[in-house]
Amino acid sequence: MKNITLSMEEETLKAGREYAQRHSLSFNDLVRKLVEQTVLPAKNLWLEDTFALMDTLNVSSEGVSWTREELYRV
Repeated sequence: MKNITLSMEEETLKAGREYAQRHSLSFNDLVRKLVEQTVLPAKNLWLEDTFALMDTLNVSSEGVSWTREELYRV
């Protein structure tokens, strides 16, 4: 893996670091994922990212189950 150097406004960098922290990512991981999603859209990283995000959440259904009708109720 190659190292690169980026330049950006301090405000953008701060906001990026805060966003990455809220999403349990390093800023480096955030930039890498954004570049991959931009230049390699065919990889469909969104599905992998969705499951990774679900894995980081500390929630549980606590044994509750739903019927199909309940799941589709608006």
